Amino acid sequence: MGLFRTTTPDELAGAPFTYPEVGATRSGRLPDGYSHTERRAVVGSGQRAWDGAVAGLFAWAAQRGAGLRVRATGPADAPGTVVVLRAGLPWLGYDIPCRVVWTRVDGPVQGFAYGTLPGHPVSGEECFLLGMTPNGDVEFTLRAFSRPATALARLGGPVSRGVQSLALDRYIAAMRRTAG
Repeated sequence: MGLFRTTTPDELAGAPFTYPEVGATRSGRLPDGYSHTERRAVVGSGQRAWDGAVAGLFAWAAQRGAGLRVRATGPADAPGTVVVLRAGLPWLGYDIPCRVVWTRVDGPVQGFAYGTLPGHPVSGEECFLLGMTPNGDVEFTLRAFSRPATALARLGGPVSRGVQSLALDRYIAAMRRTAG
């Protein structure tokens, strides 16, 4: 049990989201009053890369590959799944609680988004999308909006944004490995 462990995923099943614009990452039009991020990267090419990337994405491969420990009530392709990501050392770190807001499990673009729950250092939403371009490239898109939710996150300012940027880079690297 870590120093900053707050709760289990099951205990968060009925917890409210910490922001009102739930689902805003689906349209791509992100709400005002938050920092916005969008990154795209080609992570592979061809049907085999697509199949591996999609399967990995819904099995939390981006998060695990970024070095986070994952405790979830189910897969990422099920709206309502609660996930508590853990950053830091196993015995000294902090929990990052989220719930899957929406999923897209069919068609040429697939993915999901999760939103923050009480105890998360920021407030907002992050989505993870995979698409296949006409030339067969598998493109991974990360889209997020967030603002600090805790005093520590507010004090962190640029450092907090740097940590988020590093996490996004690691998600992309993890999906390249998954698609490969």
